Amino acid sequence: MLDYLKIIFPRPFDHYSSQLAKRSPFSCVLDMIVLLTGEENEEEIKRKVREITKQLRRGRTSPLISSTICVSQIPNSVRYYGVSMSTAGRIPGRIMVAASCLSSWDSNVAGAVMTYYLNNANIPDFDGTIRLPENVRCEAFNILQGTLLPPCRACGNMFGLRSPTDQEWPYGNCAEVESLSNLFKNVEEVREQARLIVANNMEENRRRAERSVQTELERLLRQHNFTWDGNFFTPQ
Repeated sequence: MLDYLKIIFPRPFDHYSSQLAKRSPFSCVLDMIVLLTGEENEEEIKRKVREITKQLRRGRTSPLISSTICVSQIPNSVRYYGVSMSTAGRIPGRIMVAASCLSSWDSNVAGAVMTYYLNNANIPDFDGTIRLPENVRCEAFNILQGTLLPPCRACGNMFGLRSPTDQEWPYGNCAEVESLSNLFKNVEEVREQARLIVANNMEENRRRAERSVQTELERLLRQHNFTWDGNFFTPQ
């Protein structure tokens, strides 16, 4: 089985010890489900994600699964999905958030995350937070229970989502981030209408923010004795 997987999916085996994946594992599972089911079949997608999650939880190991799924769209548009970070522990989560900011997420969405990623310690002049157009639907659901979840305070701060709770998950961990990133990448109308809160000196300040995030990423990887070659790969 292992040899067969190496033939079908060579890149993860070739690069797992020197490069970083652009996304966490369950995001790839979600992509497969959406592709096979059709983005318009929202309830069926959520049902399949729920069933796979339940099956993985029955095992003896600790699977890298997500707890939340999010759907973003504008009226009568394609639905764009995302899941919360599927990592084991705080540090792996911070590593994957940094990797996604630098390599995977839409630049506007990544900018909003980077604004808070380092608590503005090294980039006090950078503010990449955005306000979504009024017609954007961005709704998160508990995967196992299927219940609608209000946005946390972090998502309220980053994207201006209305009626956030007092709960504040680590910035970049929520399903809203990946879902909105997919929306921004594919619907230029939304990307153009989304309003940056601060626009002064954005390019230079953004470059400083990216350098700070990369420096923090390198520090975290050194802590885990991971020799990174500076490249990212798409796990697929």
